[in-house]
Amino acid sequence: MDNAKELSPAEVSGLGKRLETLKVELQQTLSVRAQHARPVDLDAPIGRLSRMDAMQRQAMAQANLRSSAIRLEQVEGALIAIENDSYGDCRLCDEPIGFLRLSARPEAPFCLECQRSRS
Repeated sequence: MDNAKELSPAEVSGLGKRLETLKVELQQTLSVRAQHARPVDLDAPIGRLSRMDAMQRQAMAQANLRSSAIRLEQVEGALIAIENDSYGDCRLCDEPIGFLRLSARPEAPFCLECQRSRS
């Protein structure tokens, strides 16, 4: 839909390597964030404001954890699409996504136009 051309094999290969690196980074990030998202000990002998601050940090860590998990799923989906020779095609309109968009976000499942329509 956005007049993007299909990816060349070299472009797919380069983006595939970036996806593999991103997958490892996200797995490491998830491991660290999971530690920060543990429940707050409500019986700990700390003040009310400190406890509220700890609960707020925990909520933010849980939100970041969910966001990273979703992105990891998208990365893994993109790697499967490379194996299936469907990487770079929009999942809604089946048109090419385009190298510039995939360079910015290699796990993107939709072209810009379809992404805008989903927002």
